[in-house]
Amino acid sequence: MKDIEIARQVTLKPISSIAEKLGAPIEQLEPYGRDKAKIPVDLIDAESIEKSNLILVSAISPTPAGEGKTTMSIGLTEGLNRLGKKAAVVLREPSLGPVFGIKGGATGGGYSQVLPMEDINLHFTGDFAAIEKAHNLLSALIDNNIQSKTNSLNLDPRTISWKRVLDMNDRSLRHVIVGLGGTASGIPRETGFDITAASEIMAILCLADDLSNLKKRLGSIFIGFTFAGEPIYARDLKAEGAMTVLLKDAIKPNLVQTMEGNPAIIHGGPFANIAQGTNSVIATRMGMTFSDYTVTEAGFGFDLGAEKFFDIKCQSAGLSPKAVVLTATIRALKYHGGKPLAELTDPDVSALKKGLSNLEKHIENIKQFNVEPVIAINRFLTDTDEEIEVIASKAQELGVQVALAEVWAKGGEGALDLAEKVVNACEKARAPFTPMYQWEDSITTKIEKIATCIYGAEHVDYTGQAKKDLRKIKNLGLDHLPICIAKTQKSLSDNPKLLGRPKDFIITVREIEIAAGAGFVIPITGNIMRMPGLPGKPASEHIDIDRKGNISGLF
Repeated sequence: MKDIEIARQVTLKPISSIAEKLGAPIEQLEPYGRDKAKIPVDLIDAESIEKSNLILVSAISPTPAGEGKTTMSIGLTEGLNRLGKKAAVVLREPSLGPVFGIKGGATGGGYSQVLPMEDINLHFTGDFAAIEKAHNLLSALIDNNIQSKTNSLNLDPRTISWKRVLDMNDRSLRHVIVGLGGTASGIPRETGFDITAASEIMAILCLADDLSNLKKRLGSIFIGFTFAGEPIYARDLKAEGAMTVLLKDAIKPNLVQTMEGNPAIIHGGPFANIAQGTNSVIATRMGMTFSDYTVTEAGFGFDLGAEKFFDIKCQSAGLSPKAVVLTATIRALKYHGGKPLAELTDPDVSALKKGLSNLEKHIENIKQFNVEPVIAINRFLTDTDEEIEVIASKAQELGVQVALAEVWAKGGEGALDLAEKVVNACEKARAPFTPMYQWEDSITTKIEKIATCIYGAEHVDYTGQAKKDLRKIKNLGLDHLPICIAKTQKSLSDNPKLLGRPKDFIITVREIEIAAGAGFVIPITGNIMRMPGLPGKPASEHIDIDRKGNISGLF
């Protein structure tokens, strides 16, 4: 059966029942229908957070189809609850772009899903729409100020990098001209659209502590310079108040349920190659407030989402994970061993062994943060026992716990061994994690530590534009911010064709963007796509609805 068909077999519990299991006061929830609700931010409790075990689910370098971190996170949560542990999963919200593009849905898979999957994959509770509106309000205010004769900040349009956003894959909007049609229609200038998940406001929402902190961060968004060279921020346009109003409900995390009736908190959805790639700080703290074990995930491989999870999110929010689950698939390891994409379902122990170097590097990276790793083999129907044994032997050689996880096929039952080993890893954890760098380090020191220690690069090169950006960052007094390196997810390097564990390569920083509201700077390597395009046969072709309102095609 398809995921949507499996999901429809489940009779959803009332959201009040899920809240009761979580331990949240039902009378304070804000219901969105029968099976979704917003949780007030003020229910977060610092003392409870200190007692909770935070578990990060990450992955090796993925294939284009991904390696199932969301499915693994949900299945692990089901398994922990089956062991009698009080556990909740905290995830990102899906973006409509990938839903209608390639994925067709992003709420887990098989018997390891969050529900209601149709609602979560589509408009959900309107958080993405609110972020889109807040972002585009600032865009409108910027162009209005350029046009204004009485309230002008003397903005130099050539220095403005703030674009507009839309939660849809639409390559035609990457580069546009606004202001055409005469003097009454604005000042013509080149700009473009990003997808909503790439908005700095998405990153801000997911790092904010509360409504006041959100407003302050929104005011700190860097817009550009005046013709006299003075920096302009969103607060100079008096934009932060109205933007915060638009986000007053979006800041509250969303409570839903897993297939086995356990609590799931879903909130925010920043990209992992242009932003931090994890759900909101508020949602994570909410999960930790009410659960003994809180399972969360970070986008792409450990080198991208997980590094940013530790060095940006955890440093900013004062969080410290007890364990990392490294999701590995036999298909991805064969891919990194040189097996063509079209042949990944064919048994090939030789290619698998060659690809183990990628797994080994990610294990090394986890240990650099002083956190206990557990390898979770996400089993597919085409995996052979011989191939599984190869990974198990490698894990034993590395001295790392490993579990075969059949969460797609069996849900929580398929994660019992993994859950036991994760509990064991949490009980062994003693010290807080060790960050890769200190925020006070120079920008170049921070970049080089990540590039050499996490990616395995020989050294870092900077283009002329990147060097110019470094000077600008220093002049603005922002060199104390953490770094959020944008690079391909397909390789440990900045070259998507270098698979496995590349060595002796150079990371080239093309430019460095400023996300002062989010609280980080973004060194750009390679070509990063912020407005994806639809494939030749988009998933939307298969998504439909019948006269009774039953949706099909989400998978």
